[in-house]
Amino acid sequence: MKVVSPYKVELITPEEKDELFDRNQHRYLYTKKANIYGCCLKLLTELEDIKDKWEENFYTMDENVRSHGRLVVLREREGELSVKYDPYTNTAFLTNVNYYGWVKSIALAVAGDVLEDEHGIYSVHGAAIDFGGTGVSIIAPSGTGKTTHSWGLLRHPEARLVSDDWFFVRVFDRGHLAFGSEKNCYIEADIGKIWGEYLPLVERSHFDEKGRALMNVRWIVGSGGVIPMTTIKKIIFLKRDCSDERQAYRISPEEGLDYLLANDFCNPHQLVRDHRKMQLRKKFFKRLLEQSEIFIVNTVPPPAETHENILRMIKP
Repeated sequence: MKVVSPYKVELITPEEKDELFDRNQHRYLYTKKANIYGCCLKLLTELEDIKDKWEENFYTMDENVRSHGRLVVLREREGELSVKYDPYTNTAFLTNVNYYGWVKSIALAVAGDVLEDEHGIYSVHGAAIDFGGTGVSIIAPSGTGKTTHSWGLLRHPEARLVSDDWFFVRVFDRGHLAFGSEKNCYIEADIGKIWGEYLPLVERSHFDEKGRALMNVRWIVGSGGVIPMTTIKKIIFLKRDCSDERQAYRISPEEGLDYLLANDFCNPHQLVRDHRKMQLRKKFFKRLLEQSEIFIVNTVPPPAETHENILRMIKP
């Protein structure tokens, strides 16, 4: 099953980018720079709510640092949702994108595009958790429980969060280091219904019209519950398949790569999907899988039962 992007990305030329930039420059009331794993990404917008969420979501970059990429976020009274991207200058124009989750994912995708090309640092649309010294990644298509089970693991005292949604990886012969990318997490309100430990966090958060909010997980797990990096040793792929009676089982690197290719790397926010880019990503994931233990967990059972299946896969 291919992962379907929630929006269509139109690739534009630098000349078209310049024309759009000049046409809308009077509307850039706010400019903010984010530090996304050393990549400086500049937000330009007239929307105060987007600016506020951006500041809460990402670490701040010094305004004197030259930006590697730009995100222009605008809202029109008439017109459809539009995402345009110039891969030569790493500039994205988002019009009528009213869901902040897409704004932050496109920002991460722009940073990923820069890091992938210029530094050999790769993106994973998934969670990274250090569990008792072992780096565990949960990767899955939307709607299969990635956030639910990432936060489920964080209830355990031996778990430390690197990222619950998107992380970057540096490839080394002795292991693959996963680095976090966001200051705070953007999650759904029902996390408190599934895991009661998070109810105090939910009650202190302000949810948008989509029922999502930026939350500081440190309020629950403490400052030591969030760490900057871990070495990935185990990968959990999730699926929701009523026709498969198996709940949790180990697979080979070849089977893992087949899973990723069938699900478009579980990342609907890839901005450039040409042959060169897809081959880069395929080569990276092949190497990551070859250095990891890989499992598939079926999330058809209730969350508590699925959680126990995940624990059995990751505990020694």
